[in-house]
Amino acid sequence: MSEIRLTELRHSYLANPQTDADWALKTMSVDWSDGGAYALLGPSGCGKTTLLNIISGLLTPTEGEVWFGDREVTAMPPDQRNIAQVFQFPVVYDTMTVYENLCFPLRNRGIAQADVDRKVREIADMLDLGEMLPRRAAGLTADGKQKISLGRGLVREDVNAILFDEPLTVIDPHLKWVLRSKLKELHQRIGTTMIYVTHDQTEALTFADQVVVMHEGTVVQIGTPVDLFERPQHTFVGHFIGSPGMNVLPCGIEDGRPLFAGLPVPTEHPIAHRNGGARLEIGVRPEFVSFAPEGIPVDIVRVSDAGRYRIVDARHGEHLIKLLVPEGEELPSERAHIHFDPGHTQVYADGWMVN
Repeated sequence: MSEIRLTELRHSYLANPQTDADWALKTMSVDWSDGGAYALLGPSGCGKTTLLNIISGLLTPTEGEVWFGDREVTAMPPDQRNIAQVFQFPVVYDTMTVYENLCFPLRNRGIAQADVDRKVREIADMLDLGEMLPRRAAGLTADGKQKISLGRGLVREDVNAILFDEPLTVIDPHLKWVLRSKLKELHQRIGTTMIYVTHDQTEALTFADQVVVMHEGTVVQIGTPVDLFERPQHTFVGHFIGSPGMNVLPCGIEDGRPLFAGLPVPTEHPIAHRNGGARLEIGVRPEFVSFAPEGIPVDIVRVSDAGRYRIVDARHGEHLIKLLVPEGEELPSERAHIHFDPGHTQVYADGWMVN
C-alpha cells in the first residue's frame, strides 16, 4: 500500500487540444493518503472514469505525473502498478467455480495453497458467497457475478489500491445497501486504499471518508460528507449533493451584506467582495430555511410529503425557494415569510464560494 499523488495532471483524448473544452480532465493535483477510503463523485461524462483509468495505468495522461509513494508510475503499465480494479459490469470466468474465480489472482502470484484457501473463504464469507464456492459461475445472477468481481479485488493483501468503477450499477437496490456496508466494513478491516467511482451521492457519502466531487473535468471540491453538505465550495456541489439540492438565488452586495431582491440576507460574517462583473449568488440548503414572523415574503405554491418532513416550495417573485418542514409542524397560510440561517448562508461569485 502507498500514498497516491497526482501532480499537475491533465488529459485530452484529442491529438492536438486547442480549447478548454478539448480537455477531458482539466489541470488538477490530488493526494490520497495510504489506507483511505475515497470516492470520485459526479455526473456521467465529468471525467471520473478517465481519472480512475489514469491511476490504474489503462490511460497515460497527456500532462502531469502519477506517483505511488516515492515511485513515479505515470508511464508504467497496469500489471506493474500492483492494483486491483473492479469494473461496472462483472468480469468472471464462467467455466470456473466461484472458488476458482476468487483464488485465481492468488494462485497467479504463487501464494501457498493453505493461505489461498484461508483468504478465499474469509472473503467469501464476508460477501455471503460461502455456500456458492463449489458452483459454476456461469449459473449465477448478475448480483452473484458482481460479488465475485468484488471478491477478486478484495482477496489480495499486497495491492497498492483497489479501484472500483461504479461496481454496484447492476445490483438490485436492497443488495446495493448490503454491499456498500460490506465494503465499508472490509475497508476498516483490511485498511487498503480504496477509490470508488460513482454518480450516486448516497454511495459516495456512505462509503468514503473523503469525496472528490468532479464537474466537467474539474475537481470542484474534496472533503468529508459533512464538508460537502454544510460548506459546498461551488454551487454545483450544492446542487448535486442533497435532496432537494441547495437553493441558489441571485444577489448583490452592499456594505458587506448580501441583498436578495433588494432585501438584506444575514450571514455569519461580512462579505468582503466587490462585484467586478462576477455573477453573485446566495446559496442556502432547504434544511437551513425556516418560516419566520418577518423576513423574505413568499407565496407557498406546493407541499410534498417526504415522510419525516415535508418539502415546501415557496415563491418570491420569479424565484422558487425550497425549505424542509418537520412532519407535524403547522404550516402557515399561502402567504408567509422565510428566514435563512446566517451560519449556513454562503455567497458565491461565478459559482465559487466567497470566503
